[in-house]
Parts: sequence; C-alpha cells; structure tokens
Amino acid sequence: MVIELLKFRVSPQSRDIFIQLDNKIWTKTLAQFPGFMGKEVWISPNIPDEITLIIRWETREKWKAIPLSVLAATDEEFAQEMQDHPYTMIEAEEYQIRKFLTS
Repeated sequence: MVIELLKFRVSPQSRDIFIQLDNKIWTKTLAQFPGFMGKEVWISPNIPDEITLIIRWETREKWKAIPLSVLAATDEEFAQEMQDHPYTMIEAEEYQIRKFLTS
C-alpha cells in the first residue's frame, strides 16, 4: 500500500468549504480509478488553518497511472470552486506501508 500525504494551508473560515469541495471534486474523481483505496481528512484543533489529506493507494503504479489531463482538469475545477477561498499546498509526500499491524 502507498500513502499520498497532502497538507494545505487554508483559513479556518474556509476549512469546511475546502473539505466539502475536496470530497465533491477530488475524491469523486480519484475513486473512479483502480487502486484507490480511500481517503481521510485530518484536522488539528491546535492548527486551525491546516488540513491534512491521507490518500491510500493499492500500488504506486496504479496511483501514477491516472492521466495527467484528468489531474489537471480536476485541479482546475477545484481551484475555480475555491476561488473566493485562498489555499496553498504546503506539503506533498509519498509513503509505503511495509508492515501491517494485526489485532
């Protein structure tokens, strides 16, 4: 499994709008592609202007197989919807899970 971690800076007043639009636009698009396993939105009560997205992929190959044209169009749609609510991506990382915890 591969984890895509994205962090964004967005005003506390726009945080809920960002989360709703991200789900409506980005999650809906990504869920159409093989390998998408799910997405979590993390918010911290101590950092009200930060949103962390955790996206799970079966493999890096399936994640990276999404056409760049689809990503660009989705990014443009999201930016258009968020035009009155400035945001900035402040971190983008990739992680691999090597060991799964068992209960």
